[in-house]
Amino acid sequence: MMIRIGNMIPKTRAEGPETRFAIWVQGCDQNCPGCFAQHLRSHDGGTLMPVSEVIEAIKAVRSDISGVTFLGGEPFLQARALLQIADAAHAMDLSVLCFSGYTLADLVLGGDPDHLALLLAIDLLIDGPYLEEQRSFSRPLVGSDNQQFRYLTQRITPAQIAEYQNRIECRIGRDGVLCLNGMGDFPAVMREFGCTSSKKEAIPYA
Repeated sequence: MMIRIGNMIPKTRAEGPETRFAIWVQGCDQNCPGCFAQHLRSHDGGTLMPVSEVIEAIKAVRSDISGVTFLGGEPFLQARALLQIADAAHAMDLSVLCFSGYTLADLVLGGDPDHLALLLAIDLLIDGPYLEEQRSFSRPLVGSDNQQFRYLTQRITPAQIAEYQNRIECRIGRDGVLCLNGMGDFPAVMREFGCTSSKKEAIPYA
């Protein structure tokens, strides 16, 4: 099975509690005004790769991470592929955190079998679209006040999230491109570095 990936970071501390393997899927149908990850909207962008290759990449850093985080883009648009990755992560005793622009009610009431299967493999779902009029960084990991934490198992607890502090990680690639990930005021960080995403000098992965 193949999956279209926007980006992967094998070890990050800015996408959930402790150190995690972060996977940004490519493709989104939400079109949230003010979204800072517009480069992940296209369904034709990113890199198409075998799910088995992603799982092997997780195995390579297994001893250094506590979980896997799915972001996007919209993860539930590639639910079947992510289910295989989530199952493999659980087999490695890793937790699974997933962000979605859909709400839990949307996913359950929609009745899509792939969506329901992926829900059963997620430990913490952070749900709801980004709403620019409710923009706020007062809580961990979320960018607007409408978004909610859905603890679907006990692998990730409310106490862990309460202790988590928002942060932004900056990485400069060999090509000189600055990549940002995490939660916070991305435009302010980019101004500090003297770059703008519109000039392709920085690629943010919110």
